[in-house]
Formats: sequence, structure tokens, C-alpha cells
Amino acid sequence: MPNLRFTEKALSEWMRGTANDSDIVISSRVRIARNLQHLPFPLLATRQQSEEVLKRLSKVTGNQNIKGLGPFYTVKLDEIEPIDKKVLVEKHLISPSLASESQNGAVMINEDESVSIMINEEDHLRIQCLYPGFQVREAWGKATAIDDLFESEVDYAFDDKRGYLTSCPTNVGTGLRASVMMHLPALVMTQQINRILSAVSQVGLTVRGIYGEGSEAIGNLFQISNQITLGQTENEIIDNLHSVVLQIIEHEKNARMRLMNDSRLRIRDRIKRSYGILSYAEIMDSKEAGQRLSDVRLGIDLGIVQGPSIPVMNELNVMTQPGFLQKKFGHDMNSEERDIYRARLIREALANT
Repeated sequence: MPNLRFTEKALSEWMRGTANDSDIVISSRVRIARNLQHLPFPLLATRQQSEEVLKRLSKVTGNQNIKGLGPFYTVKLDEIEPIDKKVLVEKHLISPSLASESQNGAVMINEDESVSIMINEEDHLRIQCLYPGFQVREAWGKATAIDDLFESEVDYAFDDKRGYLTSCPTNVGTGLRASVMMHLPALVMTQQINRILSAVSQVGLTVRGIYGEGSEAIGNLFQISNQITLGQTENEIIDNLHSVVLQIIEHEKNARMRLMNDSRLRIRDRIKRSYGILSYAEIMDSKEAGQRLSDVRLGIDLGIVQGPSIPVMNELNVMTQPGFLQKKFGHDMNSEERDIYRARLIREALANT
């Protein structure tokens, strides 16, 4: 029987936490890519070889309570329905690639869903740690501790000159991808966002959508991450990202202050208008939902909207995605049906706050 405990609810327990600057930084994530020595990388591996990878890596998490993180639950991707795979992607517990392309793909998830360990994705092993707010250093600390545990049990593919070897050249070296999800509505409204993002790309960082490479930035959510994995130490990568994000936070705070000083009535009107539409609309597509939810989140942060909490807004961001909508209401939906159920779900959630 496949383990579906992680697709039954939208909000992961770790998302209920708070941290410094959590009004602007939604979450921090660190992902480490590794491969086992003497086995072909997943793209070239036979089914038997990918089964061997899964067996060897499962043994590590199955036998140990990793650094007090509690037991891990294994979900094999070929044992669950496509809709459950979609929900796992929408909750950022697995990548779209693991959901659609893996052979003997699996994910091991801990109780509060702050750690997910993907097996047989693009690389044999991808360790992912998630924290609420701006805690990228904390996420790195946890990820490297788990990495050390695996490395004490299995031999990694490693080259003395190049570092850790990975399927994609852009991950060779440290295999480290650190990122933060930022909510930057004021920089978008004041039309400063393109200048800021352009500057970010010049210091070795990149900007992606909310589901990683190739995805669109929806609801003023931007994922900032390191581009370079070779030629820098892990600590240098984390420090660079940390420093740049601090500057973006400051720019967003200043932009919010200017909006409230120069356009207070217009901002209040926009936020309350969005709250009213979310509360009463009968039909709503995902793009409009993302924008309206962004407005209300900003209203909560600025003290303009009372009632819904940030965890409720986090939950709605997941619940209004196509996969979760169909999972919750128990049947396949076309685009128009999803728009109707999305509006209904938002109305009911806000009415209960």
C-alpha cells in the first residue's frame, strides 16, 4: 500500500514556523546532489542498477534516526497515482523531473516534511532541506549533516580536481543549490524588479519561478538561487546568497514604505479590492488567484487586512494548484472546472478566518 500521508493535506508542518524577515522571505531551501561510485548515473542506469541504488540508500535512512529528525517515510513514485505525484511537486517535496522521468524513483520524507531525499532523480541522491523564512544557513547546516551521514555509509562519485560528480555539468563541484523564495510585490509595483533581478544575475545568482527552472514567477514570488557550483566553497556560496538576499529584503522594505507614504489610498484600495474579489468570486484562474493572494499577503504584512493568517495564505498557495484541487475534490477536472472549484475553495477558506 503506497504511503499517501503527504498528499492528503496542503500545508507542511514546517510551513507553520516563523523566522526573521518571514514577511518577505517565504522559505529557504538547500539541495545537495550526489551520485554513488561505480554505478552509472540515472540517465544510463539499467532498471536493476537503479534498484540497487534505491536499496543501498534506503538502508541508510531506514536504519538511523537522522540527527533527531525522526523516522523517514518512503514513497515509491511508480506505486502512486499521477495526481499524488502532482501534489508532491506542488508542495515542493519532489521535483517535476522525479515525478515524470525517473526509473525506480522514490522520495524519503520526514514527519514535518522539512526534509525530502529524492532517489534516482537526475542524480542518484538529492537531499533537500526546507525552512520557513530567511534561514538559508540553518537549512545548509541540516543538509550537510545528512550528507555526512550518507557519506559515512556509501562511497560518492568524487574527483579530486572537480569535486562531486553530477549528471548535469552545472551541478559539478559542490552539487549545492541554495535558494530562497521571496515575495516582492512592492518592487514589482514600483517597477524596480527588473533592475534588481538584473543586478542579481551579475553576482553569480539566478532567478527562477516557484517550481524551479523553466517555471513562471506567479504572485510576485521569486526564487533566488546560486548559479555557480564549481570554483567556490559551500560556505562562500551560502554567504554570497545570504548577503544578496539581505540587500533585496532592504529594497523591498523601502519600496513598501514609499508606497505607503506616497500612494497609501491606492494601495489600501488595491488590497481590499483583491480581498473582496477572493471572498466572493465564483470563478478564478490560477494567475488571478496568485496575484490576488499576493495582494492580500501584502495587506496582512502592512496591517491593512485582519483575519487570515500567513499559514492560511501559505496553505491557499498550495490548495489552489491544479493537482491539489483535483485531489481534494476527488475527480479529474478541466480548466474551467478547476477555476470554479478554486474560487469556491478560496471563498470557504477566507470565510473561516
